[in-house]
Amino acid sequence: MKHYEVNFDGLIGPSHNYSGLAVGNLASSRNARLTSHPKEAALQGINKMRTLMRLGYQQGFLLPNARPDLGTLRNLGFSGSNERIINEAASKAPELLTMVYSASSMWAANAATVTPSLDANDGRVHFTPANLLTTAHRAIEHPQTFAILNTVFADEAFFKVHPALTAHSNFADEGAANHTRLSNQYDHAGVGLFVYGRTEESTTQRFPARQTLAASRAVARGHGTNDAIFLKQSARAIDSGAFHNDVVAVGNGPVLFFHEFAFDAEEQNAIFAELRSRMDFNPICVSNSDVPIEDAITSYLFNSQLLAAPDGDVNNMTLIAPTESRDNPRVKAYLDALTQDTTQPIRQVVYVDVRQSMSNGGGPACLRLRVILNERELSAVSQQFLLTEERADWLESWVMRNYRDDLNPSDLADPQLAVECYRALDELTHELSCYGVYPHQTDAI
Repeated sequence: MKHYEVNFDGLIGPSHNYSGLAVGNLASSRNARLTSHPKEAALQGINKMRTLMRLGYQQGFLLPNARPDLGTLRNLGFSGSNERIINEAASKAPELLTMVYSASSMWAANAATVTPSLDANDGRVHFTPANLLTTAHRAIEHPQTFAILNTVFADEAFFKVHPALTAHSNFADEGAANHTRLSNQYDHAGVGLFVYGRTEESTTQRFPARQTLAASRAVARGHGTNDAIFLKQSARAIDSGAFHNDVVAVGNGPVLFFHEFAFDAEEQNAIFAELRSRMDFNPICVSNSDVPIEDAITSYLFNSQLLAAPDGDVNNMTLIAPTESRDNPRVKAYLDALTQDTTQPIRQVVYVDVRQSMSNGGGPACLRLRVILNERELSAVSQQFLLTEERADWLESWVMRNYRDDLNPSDLADPQLAVECYRALDELTHELSCYGVYPHQTDAI
């Protein structure tokens, strides 16, 4: 039976703003408090999805979390009407208002970790929403993400959506941004490569390591993963600004494309030997002399999407890279040389403009959750979440109707923004026949 890797991109929500909430995310910190452009951001995301679809790939999308999350403010002691809560939070605790308005669920690579049915003991596709404990604005996402995943992957005969891991720092989980599935072909059983930043003993010096080994092991156990291995991210990468492993590495099929400083060197040697014993493992290491890690992180070279050919050919791969990689002379020179090297499978680079997302620290790979599905599983997905030209056209028109051109962090204090955001999401969920998925659509105020 044919298998596909389907990319489900996170729709960028109408509250897209630059509040600089993510410690260790250099782009987010650098652009904090600047004016964002929500309409442009959402259209860039839809255009990226359309680009992949037109290249012949299966493409889906996920709903954004509903923002502002006023339920969180109520839980933190605010009460009354929506307008009163927003006004009081803006006056007394503006840092909480920025937290509940964050559009960070756009980065679907952090939505969940996914195990395909070929790799699970029960023959179903498994999802565990990430608890994202390291940052407050992301830690509130997983209840809505759980509901959204259950809406898209509703058929329990094929899919199992688990609750997020226990909310304790020992089990801090950042989702698929620290996980990749390696296999000889999509229709072969694979190896889940879980990358972690810390154990109870390990530390970094500059920025926090977000993913724990205990969390990775727990997700693998919960999914009934047949074959999982665990590899430590290097402290140097984290302290250089690689807050997730997908900032310094990306894999697909038998290929792992990574920076020289991505992983703990001692563990890397042992793990790579193990991978070679299990599959036709093909590591492509980019040396620091070719691309210094600072250039890798600012250009988001490794936060590109590494894709097999639309027919699944892992010897004819495409890299979907941000335009920032094209604009960095060292990175562009490296990629030009790479695609001319016929001893490796990356044959072309397609550059996409996701600058609004990049300004908050998320490239093409951040915006998508990869799900390997066979033909029957693909048919069992709620079909309204699979992209077509007509659906992309509707989404673009929806954005044009509902999104602001500009949004300054100070605008979050305007109660009218909440009205606009909820109205947009209500229209979206009515169109997609899933009205009620958001708390504000069902909760009595």
